[in-house]
Amino acid sequence: MSGGRSAIPENTLGERVKRLQTRYQPTVTRILLLSVFVIGLIAQFVKPVGDALQGKVFLGSAFLSVVAYLLYDKVNDLDASLRLPSRAQVKSRELGTFVTEAFRARTVEISFLGYTGETLYNELYHRLEGLKDDPGPTRHVVVRFLVPDFRAPMTVPSRVGEEGAPVDDEEFRKRLELKCKEFDQRLSAIAQRLTSVGRVTAACEYRFYPGIPRDKICIFNRELVLHGLYDVSARTMGFSPEPDYYDPQGYRTDLNIWSREDTDDVRAAVATWNKHFDGLWELAAKPPWRRGAPLT
Repeated sequence: MSGGRSAIPENTLGERVKRLQTRYQPTVTRILLLSVFVIGLIAQFVKPVGDALQGKVFLGSAFLSVVAYLLYDKVNDLDASLRLPSRAQVKSRELGTFVTEAFRARTVEISFLGYTGETLYNELYHRLEGLKDDPGPTRHVVVRFLVPDFRAPMTVPSRVGEEGAPVDDEEFRKRLELKCKEFDQRLSAIAQRLTSVGRVTAACEYRFYPGIPRDKICIFNRELVLHGLYDVSARTMGFSPEPDYYDPQGYRTDLNIWSREDTDDVRAAVATWNKHFDGLWELAAKPPWRRGAPLT
């Protein structure tokens, strides 16, 4: 069930090591390649060094190293493109890959429209926490979540009534609202700590849109859009004698990929998605816990 309290994701030692590797590996690699090249030239013109290093053999390696140095960035770009799924559709559980790639930019903007945003929240929590120790190239982060207004009666989510009829359940809606409040406050707290340190400015905010959770949309840096449709008829089975609920499972939602690096038609579609989300955001209501705290 989507309701209930979620655990705070843990920042593991392995993730810290991986971040340090990502940060320093390119610099160390370049230094090593240049060192081999310089030593090779010295070996060619300084006979004792050349004799020690077997002259021409090492010179050949030196020239190969400088070629590798010049091609290093191109190889890195290719590696980055291979890390992103090349197919037209991905699973929601693969969002972490897209979050990681988004944070390679200096300015990071991530927008979400959907149910509670739990799948994306789990990925963002880790990534924002990591910025405290290693911001990398990132200097500014804005994260926006649009979720249904759980204060209003709804057909989805709802309790499953007689003959499958949806029955509004205020208590169930309240649990979902509290979950969103929890996610919002945790992400906002991290963002405030990052901004107070001064290396990165960050802001995260939840807002409400009217209606049921039908579409799941994730927009990364205004360049990449993931869009899918929730299974609104999906049921969460309650423990007897608890009732069943119509409760879409976001992590099971397949997402179509729209990228500005694709065709002109796809680029136009990405621009439309951005405009659509911006319009919804301006019209969206701030939740009670958010009033008086504007996104910066």
